[in-house]
Amino acid sequence: MKKDKLILLKDCFYIATFNDNGDEIRNQNILIKGNKIEKISKDIKLSNEEINDVEIIDCSHHLVIPGMINTHHHFFQTLTRNLPKAQNAKLFDWLKTLYPVWEKIDEKAIYWSTLLATAELLKTGATTTADHHYLYPSRFVGDIMGIQFDAAQEIGIRFSPSRGSMTRGESNGGLPPDSVIQGKDEVIKDMRRIIEKHHNPSPLSMRRIILAPCSPFSVDKKLMIETAKLARSYGVRMHTHLAETKEEEEYCRRTYGKRPLELMKELGWLGEDVFFAHGIWFKNDELNLLKETNTGISHCPTSNMRLGSGIARIREMIDMGITVGLGVDGASSNDTSDMLGEVRNAMLLQRIRYGPSGLTAREALRIAIKGGARLLNFLELGSIEEGKGADIVIYDMDQLQYAGSLSDPLASIVFTGFNHQTAYTIVNGKIVVRNGKLAHFDEDEINHRVNEISKNIIG
Repeated sequence: MKKDKLILLKDCFYIATFNDNGDEIRNQNILIKGNKIEKISKDIKLSNEEINDVEIIDCSHHLVIPGMINTHHHFFQTLTRNLPKAQNAKLFDWLKTLYPVWEKIDEKAIYWSTLLATAELLKTGATTTADHHYLYPSRFVGDIMGIQFDAAQEIGIRFSPSRGSMTRGESNGGLPPDSVIQGKDEVIKDMRRIIEKHHNPSPLSMRRIILAPCSPFSVDKKLMIETAKLARSYGVRMHTHLAETKEEEEYCRRTYGKRPLELMKELGWLGEDVFFAHGIWFKNDELNLLKETNTGISHCPTSNMRLGSGIARIREMIDMGITVGLGVDGASSNDTSDMLGEVRNAMLLQRIRYGPSGLTAREALRIAIKGGARLLNFLELGSIEEGKGADIVIYDMDQLQYAGSLSDPLASIVFTGFNHQTAYTIVNGKIVVRNGKLAHFDEDEINHRVNEISKNIIG
């Protein structure tokens, strides 16, 4: 039988456990065995056999926290970042500008964009990620989700993608062109295939599936209803964009005679197994409905600022007990996959709306860590405790960017710093970022391949 790999994080300068008590401890060791945290102690003794089979990481100048969990992204958009004609557009105009470009994606584009997005996430503190892939061009040949899972496995990230869908094209009153949508029966059939092939519900699974029609302005009601039935028959999570812009609200009123959340209630899209991306334009009674139904929100502050969509009422949601996670959103509306940067922006944006106590650094990190674990139903992640999953990120605090800030090492990584990269990222007990570099992939190759593909797609 193959022995479990041992990793010893030795003499950790500062550990923020994010356990239920919020314990923060100094000068302790963490022993990782297999894919779990074996022991946390000032004194960890290893047998002679273990000493010969352990990797020791000196953490005497390092902050150690649980891995963050990215709950909303669109990996393929890394290929069209910073596109001049979309830099200053609102959401609907931005989408109409980019749909014809995205229509050109192929198998290589999916593979390399997945590697780029996940590389950035791993290097900035995310150990688990979702991806909402809703674009299925009629000309595409291949298994999009299969390609993504292969790339995620190679780079080493825990992956819970959303099988997205669009069925309402321009000819039927929707926003996307007909060339990038699918029929309802085709979507449902492939959703079932993807779940049966890839979904693993075990507590520390590296592969899970979420079902995610794109938005109220790109799918029909029948698909939403059937997707909910299918998801619940398999016990998988459900996700969609909602209440992101005033334009979306106007579309729903005009098309369905209802506000977006009213529409979701009619379609059976509320509950602990549902989380919405954005959720900016909710009224008081709608926040109460989210609370009563345990429906969650994936907050995407950078994208909301980038597109001028608005400021979500995250402070109020947290105080009400609504589950909130953090998402970097698509790399054409962010335009990066910087997880720690998203934490900083979440904190700062809430302060614009609610004042200097709008969101603390610890609250912003807790959203990214524990909130994400709850939204994606990874309840064995989100804290550094004995027996929990070994998804851990490590920041070197002995750097110029943190000088003068070490009176509070945890808040330091949110308030200060100009480089959000980790020193080490550990996923499922395996080191995937070592000394700031990807452990299993050539970063230069990803860079060059993506630039080449991007150039061909943009034209």
